[in-house]
Amino acid sequence: MRAAVLHEIGQDKLEVLDGIEAVGFGPGKVRIRIRATGLCHSDVSAMSGVLPQPAPFVPGHEGAGEILEVGDGVTGLAAGQRVVLCWLPACGNCPACKRGQTQLCLAGFMNAGTPNFRRSDGGSSTGAGDVFGFAGTGTFAEEVVVDARCAVPIPDDVPFDIAALIGCGVTTGLGAAINTAKVEAGSSVAVIGCGGVGISAVQGARLQGAARIVAVDPVASRREAALGFGATEAVAPDGLADARQRLTGGEGFDYVFEVVGKSATARTAYETTRRGGTLCVVGAGALDDFLRLNMFELFFDEKRILPSMYGGGDVIRSYERTIALWRAGRIDLASMITHRVPLSGINDALEQMRTGVALRTCVEI
Repeated sequence: MRAAVLHEIGQDKLEVLDGIEAVGFGPGKVRIRIRATGLCHSDVSAMSGVLPQPAPFVPGHEGAGEILEVGDGVTGLAAGQRVVLCWLPACGNCPACKRGQTQLCLAGFMNAGTPNFRRSDGGSSTGAGDVFGFAGTGTFAEEVVVDARCAVPIPDDVPFDIAALIGCGVTTGLGAAINTAKVEAGSSVAVIGCGGVGISAVQGARLQGAARIVAVDPVASRREAALGFGATEAVAPDGLADARQRLTGGEGFDYVFEVVGKSATARTAYETTRRGGTLCVVGAGALDDFLRLNMFELFFDEKRILPSMYGGGDVIRSYERTIALWRAGRIDLASMITHRVPLSGINDALEQMRTGVALRTCVEI
């Protein structure tokens, strides 16, 4: 089969290779034919080394497809079933799972260090060998083998491209607004970073009844798009201070979402949050990128700093809620897919993300 492989951390392009085999099938596992996958910024962060990931590896973790085969001992799943891949599966037994915080379960990370694929030379100068899958999945491939807990059944009326978005970006952004920050009706909100996750946070704030939602992004097309998803105003980063003054009298916003994953934007988000307000950190950043706060402001401002991991709530419930909202027409997922490419065009998708022209690119496999 074919898969897009990053040979070394720091490279900015993927090589689409033939002769890749999805490995590890057996008891408790399922083999899935990937039909659609989104390109998430976390994939790019893993390629650059911001997020730790062994190489060579196949990026991609926001995918959907159909089951080809189930291993011994697998129940509730069958060949032909449509599924969304959950890159952070819950074990159901750890303290986090028992508290209903399945987004904090670490059991899924145990698979991150096990190769998901094996390659022949495939025409590549780097030769044959084991290949990892990002976040234990690797959806930039025609097939994957994953733990059965990673395969979450979806109804037949949910298209693969919509399901793929639910697998990460939409669940993360919606959940940040609904589960983590618990945005209150009538409140003021700013969202810094308006790619797929940020736009989902905008939609979540709208669903919660926020009165003012300011979308902040350096890319004009993203700012314009945010207005169509529920933002009441959209500004470039250098216009945020003015928006804060005009809309809040300089006090700051009730809720500010940082969806970039950098300490500089997190600091800006902190300063843009009113005293007693909530800063929700959604972006995944680097281990060596530190947010500077002094102990006086931390005490005196009484701002809540709430990180949000994968939507901040039970992941399967979040999937179900998102599907229900999509069916009811309360959220727009189709319009978030601004570009589509085949697997052979994966490097075009990477360029679309780096330049910011895409909200979400769907890779159709």
